[in-house]
Amino acid sequence: MPKKMATMDGNEAAALASYALTEVATIFPITPSSPMAEGVDEWSAHGKLNIFGQPVKVVEMESEAGAAGAVHGSLAAGALTTTYTASQGLLLMIPNMYKIAGELLPSVFHVSARALATHALSIFGDHQDVMACRQTGFAMLASSSVQECMDLGYISHLATIKARIPFLHFFDGFRTSHEYQKIEVTEQETINQLVDHKAIQEFRNNSLSPEHPIVRGSTQNPDVYFQYREVSNPFYEKVPDIVEQTMRDIEKVTGRVYHPFNYYGAPDAENVIVAMGSICDTIEETIDYLNSKEEKAGVLIVHLYRPFSAKYFFNVLPKTVKKIAVLDRTKEPGSLGEPLYLDIVEVYSNNPNRPLIVGGRYGLGSKDTTPSQILAVYKNLKQEKPKNHFTIGIVDDVSHTSLPEEEIVDTTPEGTISCKFWGLGSDGTVGANKSAVKIIGDNTDLYAQAYFSYDSKKSGGTTVSHLRFGKKPIKSSYLVFAADYIASFTNMISLRDLKETAHLF
Repeated sequence: MPKKMATMDGNEAAALASYALTEVATIFPITPSSPMAEGVDEWSAHGKLNIFGQPVKVVEMESEAGAAGAVHGSLAAGALTTTYTASQGLLLMIPNMYKIAGELLPSVFHVSARALATHALSIFGDHQDVMACRQTGFAMLASSSVQECMDLGYISHLATIKARIPFLHFFDGFRTSHEYQKIEVTEQETINQLVDHKAIQEFRNNSLSPEHPIVRGSTQNPDVYFQYREVSNPFYEKVPDIVEQTMRDIEKVTGRVYHPFNYYGAPDAENVIVAMGSICDTIEETIDYLNSKEEKAGVLIVHLYRPFSAKYFFNVLPKTVKKIAVLDRTKEPGSLGEPLYLDIVEVYSNNPNRPLIVGGRYGLGSKDTTPSQILAVYKNLKQEKPKNHFTIGIVDDVSHTSLPEEEIVDTTPEGTISCKFWGLGSDGTVGANKSAVKIIGDNTDLYAQAYFSYDSKKSGGTTVSHLRFGKKPIKSSYLVFAADYIASFTNMISLRDLKETAHLF
């Protein structure tokens, strides 16, 4: 059977996966997750059926806290329930997330990971919001690309049903959620063959019902609370194996190979980066560049972040590794290191052959991360005493944490055409380029990518559309900096307006 290819963004890919295995979706819009909920709502309104043969019941609540509370109530009643959120909205869901995880209710929260408001509000992407949820008891699954948004979206729904542990499936806000890519679509009829319907029935049998009354949500005193808190341990211990098996099931129908941790690069690499999210594609592209110059580098890609499995980590990491750089897209002021870095340090705590481990921060607030910055990380690892707790992508002239970015390299595959379109918010540039990339992606054999860079002013602000297309898959999850074609959409503004805004161009 020929593969079905389609051009879409990460939000649509995740929403399609969730729709198939969702009965109820409780929603409240927040940038950049809103298109997931909007898509599910539209499909439901037009009668699209899930694998259970019915449209998803969509309910918009008055806040994210209300949406999370409705998820909890719906799950308790025995309906497979999903929500979509990000940033402060996700933080409002944390109290209910503790309850959902504590009661072992299978569910998936799809999160387009976004920065939090600290010294300032940012609508753009990083991992600060999802890192604030790692203590809730949710399993956490990270996607690196639009294709993975669909594949790991399915995996998260299939695995939560088997494991009874709720999942938080996340991907980078804007960089992946709004990036258009040509991907292979797996139909929900195919996924239905992989669903554990017996586990779904057991979930329904365990629901709150006057037909079989049970006690739930009680108050416990010191005599038993601690003991019951530990009862969930066996469920969490099984999650990595359940995820691995689900990934093997997905491989059988798609041919794409996922593990809780994937490794890419030289099998005998000594210097390895550990990371998760969209940066992984950029690192892979950089590794191809380095390995073509007979340098041995690698990257360990984190998919299953929680529960963290040492077994699957060491299954794929080369035995030759001597130095590791861990990249976190978040910041925890006052900590000894960022979360992923501390996890990697801990996983080696009892290992006598522990490599040298350093950590760094990148990409906060959607700060662009380029191959040249990745080269700086590998160059730092080559030093006799690599810098620890570094930053890339900025020039830190206050606390001097940044690594120097030296040679600027173009690592895009040969034959890739890169385009850059400048416009003003609401002038039609983004819509025109979305149409263009879908035409190229859906009607030719070329791979296509589109990403749209704009500021939070949106309407009236500067908009830059970054398009790439070519005969090879595109992993360039960063802005176009060496364009083959540049255009400026000025037909919708007057000459006087153009003169007044000329400094923007």
